[in-house]
Amino acid sequence: MSEPLVLGIETSCDETGVGIVRGRTLLADAVASSVDEHARFGGVVPEVASRAHLEAMVPTIERACETAGIQLYDVDAVAVTSGPGLAGALLVGVAAAKSLALALGKPIYGVNHLAAHVAVDQLEHGALPEPCLALLVSGGHSSLLRVEDVTGHGGGVDPLGSTIDDAAGEAFDKVARLLGLPFPGGPHIDRAAREGQVTIDFPRGLTSRRDLERHRFDFSFSGLKTAVARWVETQQRDGVSIDVGDVAASFQEAVCDVLVRKALDAATDQGIEDILIGGGVAANSRLRSMATERAEATGIRVRVPRPGLCTDNGAMVAALGAELVARGRTPSALDLPADSSQPVTEVVA
Repeated sequence: MSEPLVLGIETSCDETGVGIVRGRTLLADAVASSVDEHARFGGVVPEVASRAHLEAMVPTIERACETAGIQLYDVDAVAVTSGPGLAGALLVGVAAAKSLALALGKPIYGVNHLAAHVAVDQLEHGALPEPCLALLVSGGHSSLLRVEDVTGHGGGVDPLGSTIDDAAGEAFDKVARLLGLPFPGGPHIDRAAREGQVTIDFPRGLTSRRDLERHRFDFSFSGLKTAVARWVETQQRDGVSIDVGDVAASFQEAVCDVLVRKALDAATDQGIEDILIGGGVAANSRLRSMATERAEATGIRVRVPRPGLCTDNGAMVAALGAELVARGRTPSALDLPADSSQPVTEVVA
């Protein structure tokens, strides 16, 4: 089947996403976000997210089908994020996908959230170079992956490094809160940074010679978050006004510097000429521009999906599902579990 029609469901966190893809062509990408319900708590509340998924699932599926101009029985397969993510939120999506697959008599693919962030780039830029290096950055993940085969065939996804504490997106949220910016913090820090200058030399985690010996391709942003907090506290104690734009720009520069530096180092070490950046933080304007500029200087190519495909969405799940169908990969069983800690090496549950 060269152009499979696949419906994908994503509910790993606070976005109810339903995407419909034919081959590598995006037909619909419907998203219902519960971010406003979490904003007053300053972060995602799992129980609130799960209930929001329950309420949004059916209308979001209907909206996706209407946009794509299809009926549910037209699809060739159903794909769903089976992990990693919030357990309760994942269960809602997996249960919905199982119901659809059983009622329609179609195969189901429980797919890995991180691998889906890699696969979605194919909807915009075509087939992935194999191998490529994937830098995945979001609220829960900061990972470097060597991707030989995005469907995981023959051990096609090999983790090179990951975060050992706060992920990049989590650090953005926490620093935004320090600066009095709304949740989620990423877009607001990006916006504030455009009005500021890089005037503060915040630390770059795990980049010293000693750290690189043990954690060459790993990430740590907890220390950076603490450094920003202490700097803000010192300024406030001394009665000095804080320029939010300058702090945002300086913090953002430190995060992006580490992400890009380690990604380029990993690509060079692995002899890979193509870097793909995915995940919610990939929508950050400074990360996109810095990665492109530095990569060009080393002869490495960078691919980044448009911002709307970087954040969690059903299109990325459908994209990976379509690739699995096209390559003849074995579907999941109907009793597939929702696995909140599903390893990236397990592309299909």
